[in-house]
Amino acid sequence: MEYKKLGESDLSVSAITFGAWAAGGWMWGSTDRKDAVEAIKASYDMGVTSIDTAPIYGQGTSEEIVGEAIRGISRDKVQVLTKFGMRWDLAKGDFAMHSKNNDGQGIDVYRYAGKESVIYECEQSLKRLGTDYIDLYQIHWPDTTTPIDESFEAVSRLIEQGKVRYAGVCNYSSTQMAEAEKSVPLVSNQIPFSMVNRSIEEETVPYCIRHKKSILAYSPLQRGLLTGKIHRGYTFQDGDHRASLPHFQPDFIEKTNALLDKIKPIAESKGVSLGQLVLRWTIERAGITIALAGARNAEQAIQNAKSIDVQLTAQEIETINKLVNSFI
Repeated sequence: MEYKKLGESDLSVSAITFGAWAAGGWMWGSTDRKDAVEAIKASYDMGVTSIDTAPIYGQGTSEEIVGEAIRGISRDKVQVLTKFGMRWDLAKGDFAMHSKNNDGQGIDVYRYAGKESVIYECEQSLKRLGTDYIDLYQIHWPDTTTPIDESFEAVSRLIEQGKVRYAGVCNYSSTQMAEAEKSVPLVSNQIPFSMVNRSIEEETVPYCIRHKKSILAYSPLQRGLLTGKIHRGYTFQDGDHRASLPHFQPDFIEKTNALLDKIKPIAESKGVSLGQLVLRWTIERAGITIALAGARNAEQAIQNAKSIDVQLTAQEIETINKLVNSFI
């Protein structure tokens, strides 16, 4: 495994980081808790020491699973990344969505990062994770109802108390990042990036490179689309949010698979899967520090971790880049 420092901090994380959204079941058509725990443990055995989760993932389920999986591992050998700012138990802030929990019951989700809420969420996360500190604490989405300085003054207090090591953001623009930095130093921005979703390269990537902030790329496999296993007519489980997304409509699936067909010979020449090739390409991209990769079971987790072993020549990267750039 390869390890990289976040920003200018001394926090070193694995270049392939375990993304625990699907492990929580929410919006992914349920989950098998035992499989999810085993997936995280299998990742760790492969050198994946960093795990990214959030309270909203399964409304606490994902954090509990992460806590169970890391129990027994020396705490300084694993990095726990979690988030704040999405409440399903409090009707306050920006309304984000109506959804269903893992029991099929309706819930309303709000983006809220008021000072008291940030402090409360941190305490709840620490309990679920079974730890006394969080390595990277990230605001999940911007909350337009709360001043940015209020949210990050709360994070600064948590850092002073030793409950949080470093502060990060998710889905923030460069302007929002600059505002947050007035209250606390940021080390990273977690934001979506993939071969078929590269909009952050216009503004966010240049800003982060210039200001020495790390980018944690989430959905680098475009939620499974870039594995090449999804085709027109693919059947999603009940509760799987992907069915309604633009990237998973028949025309986009076909267009993506046409791109993958052109890249496939490179993967085959190395004896690796398309998913592994895509993950390796992602962390080779300028400005991208790590790739978050989710897994529902141990085998998926192991294959994700093995993507770090893929060696790409400069010519191969250039070939892939040209194909990706021609994707419209």
